[in-house]
Amino acid sequence: MDVKASYLELQGEIDAAIAKFLQSGSYVLGNEVEAFEAEFAAFCNCQHAIGVGNGLDALSLALRAVGVKAGDEVIVPSNTFIATWLSVSHCGAIPVPVEPIDATFNLNAALIEAAITARTKAIVVVHLYGQPADIDPILSLAKRHGLRVVEDAAQAHGARYKGNRIGGHGDAVCWSFYPGKNLGAIGDGGAVTTNSADIAREIRIARNYGSSKKYVHESKGHNSRLDSLQAAILRVKLHHLEEWNMRRKEIAARYTAGLSGLGIILPIVPEWAEPAWHLYVVRHPHRDFFREELSRRGIGTLVHYPIPPHLQEAYKGESVQQAQLPIAERMAADVLSLPIGPQLASADLCEVIKNLGQIAAAAPAA
Repeated sequence: MDVKASYLELQGEIDAAIAKFLQSGSYVLGNEVEAFEAEFAAFCNCQHAIGVGNGLDALSLALRAVGVKAGDEVIVPSNTFIATWLSVSHCGAIPVPVEPIDATFNLNAALIEAAITARTKAIVVVHLYGQPADIDPILSLAKRHGLRVVEDAAQAHGARYKGNRIGGHGDAVCWSFYPGKNLGAIGDGGAVTTNSADIAREIRIARNYGSSKKYVHESKGHNSRLDSLQAAILRVKLHHLEEWNMRRKEIAARYTAGLSGLGIILPIVPEWAEPAWHLYVVRHPHRDFFREELSRRGIGTLVHYPIPPHLQEAYKGESVQQAQLPIAERMAADVLSLPIGPQLASADLCEVIKNLGQIAAAAPAA
């Protein structure tokens, strides 16, 4: 994805927003952050949005706000970016991995109950690659067991589950505005959305040194405030998000039509899901052959993600490294993310599809 292209498309609007921000003299929190929070909450059809420093902080602050403490267990997907796990670890809690549904990459609700213990406090649901997870059965399970549900929606800006936008299904929903996201800042940023006034208040205090009133500190908080300049830029981009997501949807449809019948495993979208198409991820047992050939032809790809969290050096020596997680490990070995983004030119998309067809014809037998 060409992140600069999104700026160039909106350069006039973004430059004007930056100039207005610079003239305001209000550079920390203030009007731009408050306005973005209100607009983003409305976009997500929820009551509250709280801007924070980045997506990892959004997850960590949300987990603490729902009561996760040191020694608790939190169920997490085995197949996700490591930030999902790190947020649990940063609370002093223990990530307990559960495998995904092989067809959709997302957490398998049918496997969660077996992982629940007396120490389980919460479930983190990731809407991976921009495709909503099947959250209703997870919410029902959590209610039966008295657990909290935190959603990692870092890749799902604008995605819909059963017709409703992601943003308020669980207790708290966590967002990243890293530049490559569907709604990306020009720098870092994050947010939490929620329908709980108590959770919202807890996070607002925690992000600002544990303070709701200057120099009065109610808790041992953090410095994790959404930068006001980034909020001003995000406000501009938010107005274009639906259009940009439609472009992504059209690109995904063309990939699906153009790559069918080539022996490449394509994304499967349940009837109740409307993905944000943050990524278009295909699978093939000879993934590296495809990646190397595409690179040789000048087409860039990425692997999301090449090493599952439980095999990362960060968790070396912990019991989770002994976990049997064959689905996550298999996905790490065969997933490939193709070029996608709202500014991807039609001619470039055609080139990717054409070259994939040629490479598939020469690929080793599956």
